[in-house]
Amino acid sequence: MKVWFLGTGTSQGIPVIGSTHPVCLSNDVRDKRLRVSVWVHWEGHSYVIDCGPDFRQQMLTCGCTKIDGILYTHEHADHTNGLDDIRPFFFRQGDIPIYGHKRVIKNLKKRFDYIFESENKYPGAPSVIVNEVTENDVIKLGNINVIPIKVYHGDLEIFGYRMGDFAYFTDVKTIPEDEMHKLKDVKVLVVNALRIEPHRSHFNLEEAVAFINTVAPERAYITHISHLLGFHAEVQAQLPENIFLAYDNLEITI
Repeated sequence: MKVWFLGTGTSQGIPVIGSTHPVCLSNDVRDKRLRVSVWVHWEGHSYVIDCGPDFRQQMLTCGCTKIDGILYTHEHADHTNGLDDIRPFFFRQGDIPIYGHKRVIKNLKKRFDYIFESENKYPGAPSVIVNEVTENDVIKLGNINVIPIKVYHGDLEIFGYRMGDFAYFTDVKTIPEDEMHKLKDVKVLVVNALRIEPHRSHFNLEEAVAFINTVAPERAYITHISHLLGFHAEVQAQLPENIFLAYDNLEITI
């Protein structure tokens, strides 16, 4: 299994429009972050987790030519606004499966109503196959089982996903104790760390590292990063040897 970090930034990306913050002015390519998403592919199977406003650019950069489906963590714009850009995949492949909490599906139907139309549908619009995700139902994708993991983004219930030895979380602030068993013996963990200072709905760096230490994977990668976390090189130098700041277009093998 390979995981390509399509984007590792928070909702505004880095650089933030009009910002003169030093990180936004950095020349280090690792400090330039599109909105958060990953492409996971193995043995001919190809899925993305979240589909944000940078989706078209991300697909062109990584060279992905087929997606078997989209897994959504939650409905916020930086995770969903690229849905219309699945059109080239739809034109080649047909209806694209999407997976998400029933609340997420309801939100997408409202915002992208033309995609979900069944009558008098505009011929250029893509179509999707809806799959509602619940916390206790395993999703079969190709030859692996995907386990949804219920977490909270502030007060909002969202999903992380475990795919074999790989687990992916973003926008997490708290994790119910009774969900932790789903992470037993995971080898590679991805989790968000927004900034140094605490935030009401996201892990800060200290909380992310504490969560990583509790799960105890072989390797961990931090994503959903804002400019307020600091320069990539400086933050990375302070992390334990098995924890890495992810960056756009990093590809890892599980």
